[in-house]
Amino acid sequence: MKFLCDRMLGTLAKWLRIYGFDTFFATDETDDDELIDIAKKEHRVLITRDKDLIHISRRENLKVIKINYIEVKDQIKQVLKDTKIRKENVLTRCLVCNSLLENIDKKEVKDKIPPGAFQINDEFWICKKCNKIYWKGSHYDNMLEKINL
Repeated sequence: MKFLCDRMLGTLAKWLRIYGFDTFFATDETDDDELIDIAKKEHRVLITRDKDLIHISRRENLKVIKINYIEVKDQIKQVLKDTKIRKENVLTRCLVCNSLLENIDKKEVKDKIPPGAFQINDEFWICKKCNKIYWKGSHYDNMLEKINL
């Protein structure tokens, strides 16, 4: 399932990516017509709190999830209520640009990450689109703990 979060739901978009969902996050420059067009072309579920956008989406026969909560943990629960998460997809997407991550050899990241992270980790992943490198540090454990809502 692919999602499109409007510009007011950036934190939710990040957490949906952590869960492994392909999640487009709209910028401030993306207007409602563009959002509708992206949702149609890419078959994305629109996630928003914007009543006008919800009305347009329904008129266009798009699937839309109206977010009713302020707290991100409640937003996640609301979205996941209608979806099925596959645990093997967790932490497989870049949190910055949404691309799928790929394994990268430890030798290739030596001068690109903090020395401590290099010394204590053997597995690394890279986003080929934005070149962000990921590893299983404390942030990884914190995210895993938080997704077990």
